[in-house]
Amino acid sequence: MTDSTMRAVGWAQSFPISQGVRAGRHWAREHLQSLEWAKNSPDTVDSVLIAVSELITNAHKHARSDAQLILTWDSACLHVSVHDSSPQPPAPRDAEPDALGGRGMAIVDALADSWQHHPQRDGKTVTACFVPPGYEDSAAAGRGAPGND
Repeated sequence: MTDSTMRAVGWAQSFPISQGVRAGRHWAREHLQSLEWAKNSPDTVDSVLIAVSELITNAHKHARSDAQLILTWDSACLHVSVHDSSPQPPAPRDAEPDALGGRGMAIVDALADSWQHHPQRDGKTVTACFVPPGYEDSAAAGRGAPGND
């Protein structure tokens, strides 16, 4: 079911703290609409948008930084990458049942097929991979399904 005519496509946008998470989610939704699989995979699109929200929130709240969001479709996996200025790796936490926060990375872990983080000179990038239904064979062949760090 992979589209052999498209090798890769991607988009990048910076979301300052002042713009908030909603702008990032709206921007991501607009770009996802251009991908053929998105029309038939609303659950995957919803999962991607939730992850975008969580990752941008983490950049704004925990790193106190703008968030650079990159979406990359490589014909097997949609990579959602968010870069922030904090060198601290993302830390999944056990949030109390009545806590208002602390579940972001647990949510990303539950929704994404995989995720990882990469330390960089000026912060870190967290990347989550989402494999739409029908593309599992391509991702399993090693095209975009890295393991968790």
